Amino acid sequence: MMIETIGAMTMSVPSDREIVLTRDFEAPRSLVFEMFVKPEHLRRWWGLRGSTLTVCDVDLRPGGAWRYVTRGASGHENPFKGIYKEITPPERLVYTLVYDVEGAREHPGLVTDVFTEKAGVTTLVENMLFPSKEARDGLLQSDMKRGAAETFDRLAELLAAMTVART
Repeated sequence: MMIETIGAMTMSVPSDREIVLTRDFEAPRSLVFEMFVKPEHLRRWWGLRGSTLTVCDVDLRPGGAWRYVTRGASGHENPFKGIYKEITPPERLVYTLVYDVEGAREHPGLVTDVFTEKAGVTTLVENMLFPSKEARDGLLQSDMKRGAAETFDRLAELLAAMTVART
């Protein structure tokens, strides 16, 4: 099994159809979970540095759809969408993930986010399961590693600022 550390995030590839991302956040689990499901928070951290989340639609219920569109500094847009399958606050979130561009739509992933807390530190384990090795490898060959690490760094920075503001 390949394991790689990218900044504060660990990425592993436990099978030919999976990618697992793990990251610790210095914040309570309930707050970290909230960051993943509330548009007012998502807009502040989701995506690469220098990008903005121009569309952030969340219908938070099993069977409800979500859709995000990021716009980079160059103006290039990246659309993502999916359907929520399971919502168990503050411990588990399961949803489909589709990079909504020609060629990628046919390969939706199933993402399971598990949030655990110990001594005020929340560990996120994000398991992405793909329909095929080719679909998984396509994501691995993209800039996904840097993108995920940078996005989680932005979340950690926002959580730190929010924690300071609450004290």
